[in-house]
Amino acid sequence: MDRKVILGKVDHTLLAQGATWAEIRQLCDDAIAYGTASVCIPPSYVKQAKEYVGEKMKICTVVGFPNGYSVTAAKLLETTTALEEGADEIDMVINIGWVKDGRDDLVEEEIRALKKACGHEHILKVIIETCLLTEEEKIRMCKAVTNAGADFIKTSTGFAGGGATFEDVALFARHVGPEIEIKAAGGISSFEDAEEFIRLGAARLGTSRLVKIAKAEA
Repeated sequence: MDRKVILGKVDHTLLAQGATWAEIRQLCDDAIAYGTASVCIPPSYVKQAKEYVGEKMKICTVVGFPNGYSVTAAKLLETTTALEEGADEIDMVINIGWVKDGRDDLVEEEIRALKKACGHEHILKVIIETCLLTEEEKIRMCKAVTNAGADFIKTSTGFAGGGATFEDVALFARHVGPEIEIKAAGGISSFEDAEEFIRLGAARLGTSRLVKIAKAEA
């Protein structure tokens, strides 16, 4: 697969706690230069980044990140604020405790509320943090994300001790509805792995490493 095609599916990501504006600006420059799908950045930099890139790059940010146990009202405020400040895409983290408690209805309700805030104009991706879930719970979340009408199901934050696996992406592909796309994120460190994730069904890849590799080899 052509590297430009792979890079076009990348959400070029920097979510480290100590990320500075200089680093975010460089991330944006590299994303534009290598034609990624978006930059995925902390909410506090959305307004500044949007003013910097204009229409040259999509801005993605995170909500309820990384633990997912914020109250829904806080996630909604994060979402509406990010959209007002120029975010094009929202990656939300579900409440893992609700999954463990069997409260899939609450998970669905929350996703539905955030998707309503995003409307048709903005993409909502739902992070289910696969490394913390059993296979049965992952399958239930595929159903919940589908029922709630989100745009993507996403594997991981990268902050919970595990990232995307081929097995999880294949599982998603078998169990999400046909209108739900898949984002693999966390630990994607080579173009070979990226190509395999895409082959298995991923439409987006959350990573910073592929652009770094391309840049180093240029």
